[in-house]
Amino acid sequence: MASKPFSKSFFAFYRFVRWRLGNPQGQHHHRRSTSRIPTYAEIIEGCPVASQDDLLRNQVLILDIEGGLLRSQSLFPYFILVAIEAGSFLRGLILLCLYPLLSCLTKEVQSRVMVMVCFLGLREEEVTRVARATLPKHFLEDIGKEGLEVVRGFKRVVGFSRMIPRVMVEDFLKEYLGLEMVVGREVKLVRGRYVGLLEVEGERRLQLDELEGTEMVGFGSSSSYFSHNHHQLFTGCKEVYLVTPEQKKQWSTLPRDQYPRPLIFHDGRLTFRPTPQATLAMFMWLPLAVPLTVLRTLIFVNLPYFISFPIGSASGVTTRVINAPISATGNANHGALTPPNPRGHLYVCNHRTLLDPVYISVMLNKKVSAVTYSVSRVSELLSPIQTIRLTRNRDEDRRRMEHWLQKGDLVICPEGTTCREPYLLRFSPLFVELIDEVYPVALTNWSNMFYGTSTGRSKYMDHFYYFMNPHPAYVIEFMDRMPTSVVINGRRCESYEVANMVQGEIGRVLGFEPTKLTRKDKYIILAGNEGVVDTKQYI
Repeated sequence: MASKPFSKSFFAFYRFVRWRLGNPQGQHHHRRSTSRIPTYAEIIEGCPVASQDDLLRNQVLILDIEGGLLRSQSLFPYFILVAIEAGSFLRGLILLCLYPLLSCLTKEVQSRVMVMVCFLGLREEEVTRVARATLPKHFLEDIGKEGLEVVRGFKRVVGFSRMIPRVMVEDFLKEYLGLEMVVGREVKLVRGRYVGLLEVEGERRLQLDELEGTEMVGFGSSSSYFSHNHHQLFTGCKEVYLVTPEQKKQWSTLPRDQYPRPLIFHDGRLTFRPTPQATLAMFMWLPLAVPLTVLRTLIFVNLPYFISFPIGSASGVTTRVINAPISATGNANHGALTPPNPRGHLYVCNHRTLLDPVYISVMLNKKVSAVTYSVSRVSELLSPIQTIRLTRNRDEDRRRMEHWLQKGDLVICPEGTTCREPYLLRFSPLFVELIDEVYPVALTNWSNMFYGTSTGRSKYMDHFYYFMNPHPAYVIEFMDRMPTSVVINGRRCESYEVANMVQGEIGRVLGFEPTKLTRKDKYIILAGNEGVVDTKQYI
């Protein structure tokens, strides 16, 4: 109990000494006023509680992103994500090798070195894509619950980033947190490519001058406020709230159900937070992962299922099946027995990776055909099952699927694209019009190092990345068959209503939330296009 009063006394004494000795004459923190009489900002330890103070809520919050929102003090994970996802693994390895040197430098020099390594030579659109599609997931996982509560308490929030370039944080802060303005370091561009140099720091204060005459409150960290001379960015604030490093260590992780906006889509290959230790482990694993991936691919492509399945399990691939079919030739063990059907079975599943139909085929222990769209030529050549490419022309696609149903079983993913998070995209209703009953299959998978999906130019590497994981895992659950002709209250349901029923049933089994989002929505958010791609560009 005695340490708390001592901490407050020391904090106040240090603040007074810093104010008296750390600022040149005429540069004390003051609020501009029409009378030109400086009024000094009041420094308060802790977080502002605007929700309980209407006067405070109506003021503008000047938020220090690193000090008042993120829990981690290390910015290395965000920079190496840009280096790897927008650049290459080689660029990420160079940054990792420089980490021991970076730990000996000041924060300012660290930022400049990491910007030089990560940004030099990259195209502006590549960095923007990573900032929009990859970084938000990692920022959300690093947000402190207490910091977000402060942001939610103010009607207007302006964020400034001390070390992270603006291009890396602006999309996330505006799209997910709804910030009015984002002020940060600018990286110099020459003909659309970054040269790895930061613009003059003083330009940030010019942007904040737009708020002159507005009542403002600052919120940040005491360590950055006193140590890095960033107090000038709080010039004009009536009050400045500062949290100590000890207080930030007690901040809690933001639960997924409290995200300011649901995280449904994201891109990038790395599934983990790339701290220096985790990134080192990844690079140590890569020399083993490449030959292991080739071995796993050859096993699944060339060997019969009854042989490839146990060998794959021995190599670390975990597979679990629920409600397994009785046999490869008999009726599936889901629902009552049905009369012999001259046509094949139509298996409808949610879409996790390109390997979904292959796993269903393995569990059925027989060959099936799979409907695909915008799959690379490499993936088609390596596929151990027949693939049917769709054209997005409804009549032609229906004709093709009916043709292959006459030949045997068919697997279709009505979502049209993969979704990594526990959500289901809208099911296209075309499959309902093909046959009298369908067999839903619920799929989920885990990857502990690399994602096996992408919206970028490396789609042809998707299944390779999945098999590069030390222990990739799949769970396949065969569900009871569902009729496609449903009558409710004397009215026959439309095809889209039946598709929604199938979606809801798969979502119930998996615990996933159904949505009305589509493939087009995903690609607009992540890639900036509508998902109409030329597969020839993927080799």
